[in-house]
Amino acid sequence: MDELSVTGIECYAHHGVFEHERREGQRFVIDLTLGVDTRSAAASDDLQETVDYGSLVGKVKAAVESDPVDLIETLAVRVADVCLIDRRVEWARVTVHKPEAPIASAFADVALTIRRDARTTQ
Repeated sequence: MDELSVTGIECYAHHGVFEHERREGQRFVIDLTLGVDTRSAAASDDLQETVDYGSLVGKVKAAVESDPVDLIETLAVRVADVCLIDRRVEWARVTVHKPEAPIASAFADVALTIRRDARTTQ
């Protein structure tokens, strides 16, 4: 299985447990890696034979920036579900970064990575 990655998708959203996170919002960064068989696309050189990552990024960004949730765990599953809509995606590894998380100490990033398999989510 080949891997297609798109990293550093920047989104601004209002997720979080605290009221100020919901009110003010903050930056989230999404990394995607998808398990895709690219042989057919490589042979045909046809975008219709593969995952259109430009379109996918738009859908992921829209999913992140809608409907606030409390936890990045919930958000990560939402993003994975968007990725797995395309029948060519066998699995999705999603990392949600929350670099401005409300932590009372110096830190570089908070990140959660999940992997979901198309066979177990449908």
